[in-house]
Amino acid sequence: MKKMSKEYIRHELIKTLHSNYNVAPDDASDTQVYNALSTIVMEHLNEKRNSFNNRINSQGRKQIYYLSMEFLMGRSLKTSLYNLEIVEDVRNILKEYDINLEKIYENEPDAGLGNGGLGRLAACYLDAMATQEIPAMGYSICYEYGIFKQKIDDGWQTELPDNWMPGGEVWLDPKPERAVEVHFEGELHEYWDSQYHHISHHNYSTVLAIPYDMYVSGYNSDGVSVLRLWTAKSPSFDMAMFNQGDYAKALSQNSIANAISKVLYPNDNHLEGKSLRLRQQYFLCAASIGDIVTNHMSVYGTLENLHDKVAIHINDTHPTLAVPELMRILLDDCGYSWDKAWHIVKNTFAYTNHTVMAEALEKWDINLLKSIVPRIFSIIVEINNRYCQKLSQLSENNYEKTNRMSIIKNNHIHMASLCVAASHSVNGVSKLHSEIIKQDVFADEYEYFPLKFKNVTNGIAYRRWLYQSNPGLTNLLSSKIGDKFLKDGDELKKFGVFENDKAVLDELAKIKRTNKENFLKYAKNYCNLDFEIDPDSIFDVQVKRLHEYKRQHLNALNIIADYNYLLENPDADYTPRTYIFAAKAAPGYYLAKQIIKMIWCISEEIRKNKKISEKLNVFFLEDYKVTLSELLMPASDISEQISLAGTEASGTGNMKLMLNGAITLGTLDGANVEIKQAVGDDNIIIFGMTAEEVSAKKAMGYSPRNYYDSNNTIKQAVNRMYHGINGCNFNDVANSLQNSDPYMVLADFDSYRAAQKLSSELYNDKYKWLKMSLNNIAGAGVFSADRAVKDYARDIWGIL
Repeated sequence: MKKMSKEYIRHELIKTLHSNYNVAPDDASDTQVYNALSTIVMEHLNEKRNSFNNRINSQGRKQIYYLSMEFLMGRSLKTSLYNLEIVEDVRNILKEYDINLEKIYENEPDAGLGNGGLGRLAACYLDAMATQEIPAMGYSICYEYGIFKQKIDDGWQTELPDNWMPGGEVWLDPKPERAVEVHFEGELHEYWDSQYHHISHHNYSTVLAIPYDMYVSGYNSDGVSVLRLWTAKSPSFDMAMFNQGDYAKALSQNSIANAISKVLYPNDNHLEGKSLRLRQQYFLCAASIGDIVTNHMSVYGTLENLHDKVAIHINDTHPTLAVPELMRILLDDCGYSWDKAWHIVKNTFAYTNHTVMAEALEKWDINLLKSIVPRIFSIIVEINNRYCQKLSQLSENNYEKTNRMSIIKNNHIHMASLCVAASHSVNGVSKLHSEIIKQDVFADEYEYFPLKFKNVTNGIAYRRWLYQSNPGLTNLLSSKIGDKFLKDGDELKKFGVFENDKAVLDELAKIKRTNKENFLKYAKNYCNLDFEIDPDSIFDVQVKRLHEYKRQHLNALNIIADYNYLLENPDADYTPRTYIFAAKAAPGYYLAKQIIKMIWCISEEIRKNKKISEKLNVFFLEDYKVTLSELLMPASDISEQISLAGTEASGTGNMKLMLNGAITLGTLDGANVEIKQAVGDDNIIIFGMTAEEVSAKKAMGYSPRNYYDSNNTIKQAVNRMYHGINGCNFNDVANSLQNSDPYMVLADFDSYRAAQKLSSELYNDKYKWLKMSLNNIAGAGVFSADRAVKDYARDIWGIL
């Protein structure tokens, strides 16, 4: 499909503003211009998708369906304009009417459909699949309020509704004719008819899944991906039930249906929250699988070839119920035998694991699942019976091993085990993570099904954080190596030849300084920055979910130690450094909220000491989102990736930061291992124990108290948590570090301090630091989402 011409865009803008608002461009508000531009782009993408889909279907190509509870999309207008290569045409058209395109972007909220790396990864893959012209649809829920809007009130995280729909709904294309019924509760009736076993489901409650489509354009390609988002509605008010006097049930059915698509990840530290989260997961799976089957039948008229023409990818365990749901359709609706249905299912599904931590591997109470989705429960029980029978044969009746691999144990259904049993492929998201999966998390399964386990290292939609977010660097790269890197990330390697070119290095320094100034200006206008930050200080950045394993408290402990040192030595030589944090804590995660409060208090106390704050500053960005990321990544000097080795699956923030020239300061964990390989030992700062050393220390019996007692720097920093920071005590954080320290903060503390000291020394050697920065940019191409989806397409989906 042809690119939109400048004349066409101008004509459509004038026409849309007139027909929708009865105004000319000169008189239109920024909001009206934003809505008009978004409508024009969305309609174009819809036409482009239909054209692309018709070509794909006529060729009989395999379709990829990507199921994820999160898609952290960010803003759509800016990305679409860049990917359609019309951004300069639009900018120049708006200039004719004295309209600033950057101000128009600000009218779009970030779509509240995700929380962190899991959702951002899914969004990146939709972009990459469109760019590679791989026919793809993503499926998720159209959360009305998203995860939550974070407000920091006197240091405490407060959760507010993230009402992103006003301004965001223009990107949602409703498809009410594709609605799917989803059934909950009810009773099962079994009977035999002519040697066929039948199961019927009665007295269930129904929720209607209404789809809305978001379109994702590929860069410089004919491809368009679709993200289909489901909104939950009650099909109708049960007047008969209400008239019979059962008011509570009649009203509760409406309220339960409406709650399903309200909020991403409801707090589940109570039964009602668990029940709602389970309903969300089945709602997503049932609606999506129903839609996939309908799509396939409309093209082929049979499900016999479903596994040849369809790949369904499960992103983490949240969409696992898609497996028994497809079995239900094949068995109950289509009359397939169990073996035939299972063959189709096993060759259709693939699963990406995103965690190695046992507590994060999702499991559901059997009674809860049985009550909410009784037919799905009965199918899972049968899957497990047959699976365990097979495992028993393979293990020569080793009951202990079979029980370890069982899907159902200790009155819980283990979703990761179900995924492994039902998928033809199981992959980790970095080389280290994939090895841990094989050698530890799923060691028994790997012994019996070794060919099932693969690795696909994560990738990022790098054009977003380079082409869109860092124009200075993009222009420098284009002038030195041409612009082919915008389509092929491998081209970035060519930039490495300039590592000793002082003119190029000086230009890199200017670009970084400008990016810092731009970030600070934005932070003052739109964020909570109410104090001065020196743009020449080291911007030391840790932005990710707040979780103990990511060890924000290790970073904070080191800052406290530096603060203690500067209090005693105010005239000491100290390279000015600004620590920038951004993170959301899960609403029910009290210790994580304490850590946020502690970081905020550190920031407040330091700023009260004018002399120290000239050298050391801390800034906590509230309500971190993709739009902030696009400004912060190009401004960062140091990328903090300090999780305990063996706990982070991959990370993607590390990739975005290195792409923009930040130096990774991290452990040998997740994708840091591969970043080190890509940039070389001299261009990364590594500290801490390896995954093997962590395992050995745990086996010996780790005692954090020994570190506290023997290390005066640690003791003083932890004691300050007890005695008070900015008038607040943090006994829970201090007690955790002293007495349990599950992620070995104290064990890695000295090594981390040494790495921080080294980073200051390197930064003060201007050209050495800039050379490191350049080599990080040159080495970032391997972490492109384009490369990652090619790996999936070739090794897992079987389409290349």
